[in-house]
Amino acid sequence: MARDNRSTVRLDAPKGLRTRVLPGRRGPGRDRFGRATESIARGMGTPYFLIALTLFCVAWMIFNTVAPEAWRFDSAAIGFTALTLILSLQASYAAPLILLAQNRQDDRDRVQFEQDRQRAERNLADTEYLAREVVALRLAMRDMASKDFIRAELRSMLDELDRRDGDESGATRASSAPIRRETRHDGHRG
Repeated sequence: MARDNRSTVRLDAPKGLRTRVLPGRRGPGRDRFGRATESIARGMGTPYFLIALTLFCVAWMIFNTVAPEAWRFDSAAIGFTALTLILSLQASYAAPLILLAQNRQDDRDRVQFEQDRQRAERNLADTEYLAREVVALRLAMRDMASKDFIRAELRSMLDELDRRDGDESGATRASSAPIRRETRHDGHRG
């Protein structure tokens, strides 16, 4: 594979598996440069930068128009050539810095998207698991006796015991002396 043989560059492998054509530093130095380019690009994208650049150009043109001839370093007659060169130089450095910052942002967005996708997959798996558990509990609850069912069964058993007790006491009265029955505090005979 490309990782094992560092002397050859495999173009058919994904970028992460390819070796670098030009050896270079990877690590904190590269990240520091990336952060610096981002801060410069972020600064160039503010209204303050545009206002400062406008004020700089206006001051440049006013100075080279109003100042004494000996102090002028750029001529209005030839279209402020030095100012044009400075602005061109600034623009030629600004474009790559902005592209570098955009590439770093794309990488961060890609990582964030992957993390969001993994989180969504975990949430979906958890939701499906909980749904299966709820269904299992509902099925188990159908097999379980409800509170009302247990109360009804207990009432029918008490009624049956009362009836048996009544039958036994009637048969006992006929054969012998009356039996005195004690009542419980809930109103049932015991």
